[in-house]
Amino acid sequence: MGFSREELEAARGRQVDDLVGPGLRLLIVGINPGLWTAAANAHFARPGNRFYPALHRAGITEQVIDASAGMTPEDRAALVSAGIGITNLVRRATARADELTPEELRDGAARVARSVAAYRPKVVAFLGITAYRKAFRNPRAKPGPQLDKLAGAQVWVVPNPSGLNAHETIDSLAAAYAAAATAAGVLSDA
Repeated sequence: MGFSREELEAARGRQVDDLVGPGLRLLIVGINPGLWTAAANAHFARPGNRFYPALHRAGITEQVIDASAGMTPEDRAALVSAGIGITNLVRRATARADELTPEELRDGAARVARSVAAYRPKVVAFLGITAYRKAFRNPRAKPGPQLDKLAGAQVWVVPNPSGLNAHETIDSLAAAYAAAATAAGVLSDA
């Protein structure tokens, strides 16, 4: 399945439903939905996105989820039952994250903080150092665990799976995601 150029353009500005449920341990925060993701109403849905292959390689999911046509109820249930949730800093869909303003990122940080306070995950993992730095006005932040907490949750910054982040591989993404998942108790230290 695919979307026409017109269907993708019609998705500009749409929001994607948060994926959260009871027992949330790890909240993964993307920058904002792309047009394919908004058209499918499923996080990281663009074909070729490395997010779900990296989750699988990390051992977080039992199989590679294909969200390109939307997320199946079974895949959604598997993530929720594992204690994993997904949201975005900015809810507005764009073709590229660089279309977002610093104000949108900062407003998004406040919204995510409210969600964290409501859902109480152990770890919040932000996908993308540049967006995190802008959203939280922390220009010196480094990837990995952060000293600051967000509404009581540990904060991690991990690589964004976008193809624009070409120096990252599925293996390096998987290693970063596994470290945050282990801190959250989603994966064991074994």
